[in-house]
Amino acid sequence: MTETEAIKLFKCLADKSRLQILKSLMIEDMYVERLAERLNLTPPTISFHLNKLEDAGAVESYKDQYYMMYSLKKEVFMTKIIDIIKEESADSKLQEEREEAYRQKVIEAFFEYGKLKSIPAQRKKERIVLEEIAKSFEKGKKYTEREVNIIIADFNDDFCTIRRDMISEQILERDKATYWLAEN
Repeated sequence: MTETEAIKLFKCLADKSRLQILKSLMIEDMYVERLAERLNLTPPTISFHLNKLEDAGAVESYKDQYYMMYSLKKEVFMTKIIDIIKEESADSKLQEEREEAYRQKVIEAFFEYGKLKSIPAQRKKERIVLEEIAKSFEKGKKYTEREVNIIIADFNDDFCTIRRDMISEQILERDKATYWLAEN
């Protein structure tokens, strides 16, 4: 089930009459007049709701003698909500572009000519700044504390705070006096 289909279905289910129709169809297939009598609604109202349910993929219709019968599409309701959430969003590329634009805006605000003007107070912005500094480290290479301090000092004089924050944010890892970029 795509994100668009799920939204359409969820909107359709947000109506008591439609839920009552689905509960009735769960028992057996029915035609409009029988549903109207059972739910104490007019046939045009039932037809309106059945059209909405059919558009959302929740029910299907078929001809049986003189009647148009409606049945529940049970497989639609067997889909787990977690599977719907896992579906890639149609807006995911747009979200990534917005996130990258935000990262760039933060970098431009806190860096001037390759130097860090100040350490951001907001954790999210600080994380972006620390990730930018981390680009100066090679993956898989081990560094001494002095080497780490020299690399960070190229960005800001407060290398102790930045080094500590990079470790607490798990950007850098350390074992005694040896440092390296975290795997993630």
